[in-house]
Amino acid sequence: MYNLAHFVEKDEAKVREFVRAHPFAFITGSDAQHWPVATQIPVFIDEREGKIFLSGHMMKQTDHHLAFLQNPNALVVFTGAHTYVSASWYKDQKQASTWNYMSVHAKGRLQFQDEQALLDILKRTTNYFENNPHSPSLFEQLSDDYVHRLAKAIVAFEIEVLEMVGIFKLSQNRDDASYRNIVEKLGSKEDTDANEIAAIMQSRRK
Repeated sequence: MYNLAHFVEKDEAKVREFVRAHPFAFITGSDAQHWPVATQIPVFIDEREGKIFLSGHMMKQTDHHLAFLQNPNALVVFTGAHTYVSASWYKDQKQASTWNYMSVHAKGRLQFQDEQALLDILKRTTNYFENNPHSPSLFEQLSDDYVHRLAKAIVAFEIEVLEMVGIFKLSQNRDDASYRNIVEKLGSKEDTDANEIAAIMQSRRK
């Protein structure tokens, strides 16, 4: 990954906060023949005994399920807002343009869990994202027969994170005049991602 030192987020709490705010992650791995697989899954981040774990569920008998049965090594990528940054906004304009973005890469080993863990993660996922105690789609409102049929087709997983790096590429390497101009240009765009990056940059260098 593109991890020049001045773009690496040193505050581990901010990295974990970013992961919680962007739970729909891109999970990649490879099978026994080193053929790559990938899927996008909502995941949770938890801390236990000084270690970080990611958990979620996926469908059985898919390419990624079968691959992780053969090779547990996983890369999980969390991404947020991103936007083009024109070199014409720099004090020295004769340079390459770039892209600002925020991303966290977590590496670890994926292990599949038992049925009780699956029921727990289904309940947690449904109730968290419904975010409505009166929703008819809460886990507690689902029939036992439906849950039983659903559980046959999916499996819970947990990843013990062995390495986590946050790359928040937000023009940290630019002089103050260029930085302020980038913030102004992005903030004036009719683009929610650009506006979000501008607001984050503004909060980081006042």
